[in-house]
Amino acid sequence: MSTFMPNAQNIERKWYVIDAEGKTLGKVATEAATLLRGKHKPVFTPHVDCGDFVIIINAEKVVLTGKKLEQKTYYHHTGYIGNLKEIKYKTLMKTKPEFAVKLAIRRMLPDSVLGRKQLTRVRIFRGAEHPHAAQQPEERVF
Repeated sequence: MSTFMPNAQNIERKWYVIDAEGKTLGKVATEAATLLRGKHKPVFTPHVDCGDFVIIINAEKVVLTGKKLEQKTYYHHTGYIGNLKEIKYKTLMKTKPEFAVKLAIRRMLPDSVLGRKQLTRVRIFRGAEHPHAAQQPEERVF
């Protein structure tokens, strides 16, 4: 008997909805990264993209614990000399909460071609509505 190896032809992808209201940013990102990688499936293989689609709603109501809202900072470089930009999470959560959630998820995925491909399957929405009702997503409670 040979070992089953999943590949692109025999992967079944489901859709999951995660409600981020009142949950911490790290818990939401961890659950989303697990679903995107496919680690919840019995056929999980690290080198195969076998994850599912994830919809995150209420991204603006995600919680940062402790003093992270005032002290945590997001840095990025523009590519020009001396242009290291910094944004406090207090500002980031007011203006772009979807980006803050996506950033947390991205840092939990592998830094490779596979991780970038898995990140394309996450959809993050600020409010409670999403346009993916036709995919019949399952509610994921954790």
